[in-house]
Amino acid sequence: MSKTILITGCSTGIGRMTAKHFQEKGWNVAATVRSNPEQDTELNTLENVLVVTLDVTKEDTIKEAIAKTAERFGKIDVLLNNAGYGSYGILEATPEKAIRMQFDVNVIGTLLVTKNVLPYMRKAGTGTIINISSMGGKISFPLGTLYHGSKFAVEGMSEALSFELEAIGIQVKMIEPGMINTNFEATVSKSMNVDPAQTEYGPFLEKVMAGMQKAGSVNSEPIIVAEKIYEAATDGKKQLRYIAGPDAEQIIAARKQLDDDAYMEMMKQQIGL
Repeated sequence: MSKTILITGCSTGIGRMTAKHFQEKGWNVAATVRSNPEQDTELNTLENVLVVTLDVTKEDTIKEAIAKTAERFGKIDVLLNNAGYGSYGILEATPEKAIRMQFDVNVIGTLLVTKNVLPYMRKAGTGTIINISSMGGKISFPLGTLYHGSKFAVEGMSEALSFELEAIGIQVKMIEPGMINTNFEATVSKSMNVDPAQTEYGPFLEKVMAGMQKAGSVNSEPIIVAEKIYEAATDGKKQLRYIAGPDAEQIIAARKQLDDDAYMEMMKQQIGL
């Protein structure tokens, strides 16, 4: 009997690629999107794929999507908490609504989806929860107070949750991608929180933006993350964290070797602060 995975955030990027990758591997896939699932002409044509509405900030849609998945496929073997985005900028220039939304999606949404899937896995006595963290859950970049705060939270809550769920036969795992070719960077640039009236931050902003452009990055393709997710879902290992992408491997390894002061100094030098 084929296994079933429920994936949040399948409109684009990692979620979409992972849905297609698991379907190609013979899995049943519940690919969730925030709205208009009937308009997804690609995923709806794939065999054993259910495209269904799920907004991680609305618990009624979470409950309904999980129920539809269980009704269609009979079980949920793996949950992939993928939905998320990055809010960057100056904290003082960030509206309260933006602060709350960053944590509502990346943190509260992950907790709510997990909470509502657990009764199904608990009754089955097995299951795997895979949370998309980030190398940004282990290190931080300037202007990332909200995003890094949310991903550090994903790291902590995933690790803590693994204790209680292991006791009932359920595993928790995390994927820590580096920079990936998705619409993430475009979304960040459009939503950058900056107030021109707060001129004191001007020199800092100029240095950070210039340093990031100069440093550049070699982004990995979403399939690299999808393959790492599949590995985590199928390898049978008691492994909590999986790093995805050469840049993530390098920077996480470097962070482990440095104390806080050394890391902060290295980051400032790279950016030119």
